[in-house]
Amino acid sequence: MKRAGVVTIVVGLSFLVPATASAAPPAATAIGPGAELLIPVTARSSSVCTADFVFTAGGATFLGMAAHCAGIGGSDAGSGCAEPTLPVGTTVLVHHPDGLTSHATMAYSSWVTMQQRGERDPQRCEFNDFALVALNAADTALVDPTVPRLGGPTGLDVDGVPSGTTVYSYQPNDGATPVKKGTSLGDGAAGQIHYVATTPPGVPGDSGSGYLDAHGAAFGVLSTEFDDAQKSNGVGDLAAALDYAGRYGGLGRVALVAGTAPFTRSSEL
Repeated sequence: MKRAGVVTIVVGLSFLVPATASAAPPAATAIGPGAELLIPVTARSSSVCTADFVFTAGGATFLGMAAHCAGIGGSDAGSGCAEPTLPVGTTVLVHHPDGLTSHATMAYSSWVTMQQRGERDPQRCEFNDFALVALNAADTALVDPTVPRLGGPTGLDVDGVPSGTTVYSYQPNDGATPVKKGTSLGDGAAGQIHYVATTPPGVPGDSGSGYLDAHGAAFGVLSTEFDDAQKSNGVGDLAAALDYAGRYGGLGRVALVAGTAPFTRSSEL
């Protein structure tokens, strides 16, 4: 992929760890945005990713993640219409804030769905990188949709993120600053992808992290890291991903759950 004169290398932001390894749980008090997700890829390794937001569909509760977290074709998050992937029904391990781990299920994957449908839109194949993890009924009482340290989301962004505006993400699983603040570098592919630069950038393990705009609206899901001077990130458009999931995912309409605490402005961080 290329962007405005910068040659970029696109990589998936999940990473593999031995099946017995475990990272520290996120600094939160409930299951929700920022939860660490482990997807067993082989008997000896798991892909580590981060939950973005909480969603509902058909009376069930879900965590969102990047579809490439269940990919088995290598480290690159290439075309979701071609990359090998684990199937719907795959077990996902959800780390609780208290250190416990529960079993959940990948109930939808844009990669699986696009491959089953024979999707031919090259931009959608590249940028539609979204999955839903169904929580067990016993775990739904532990869910809080609020983004820790930030509040929100206040709703779903549907009109893009203008270049130069402030963006935020909660990424507690990589050992860096949990709250990442940065700048939008503009939208691409007819709004299906957003380019952002944060300090520090999203790195492997942060895949799937959710992004909020300057008003606290959820606009995207972390998908890629670019090999440019800023180490900028590619963030898939959440509204487009939810629309596709609702039309073709077999779950009915998928709705973002708003946070129970107000969004915290940058001056209050």
